[in-house]
Amino acid sequence: MLKAGDISLNAEELKVRTKQFAIRIIKFVQALPKSSEAQVIGRQLLRSGTSVAANYRAVCRSRSNPEFIAKMGTVIEEADETAFWLELVDEASITSEHVEPLLREAGELVKIFAASRLTASRRNQKSEI
Repeated sequence: MLKAGDISLNAEELKVRTKQFAIRIIKFVQALPKSSEAQVIGRQLLRSGTSVAANYRAVCRSRSNPEFIAKMGTVIEEADETAFWLELVDEASITSEHVEPLLREAGELVKIFAASRLTASRRNQKSEI
């Protein structure tokens, strides 16, 4: 079970949540303006936003605690990068429609996964002693 603050989710629930996040990102990118800058940023956002779910599935297949920690680092990086692209879309006034809920979800996912990685790191340190 993964925890962050008062959020408690199991691996299957997180698989669903990250996949739903990816679907929301896809729909958001589809609705972006057709300007060249929106399309370039949209491709980056699409890549990182869908990568969160794909890489989390890889985390669930980890064969060891060190592998879990390493793969979780990738998930955190992708979720944080997604937050960056969403902030850029908003702050560059490309669109502000539907950005806030996606930005909030990206932040929550970063917190959940960072807390999980920290717990696994502590567990790993204890097993090395």
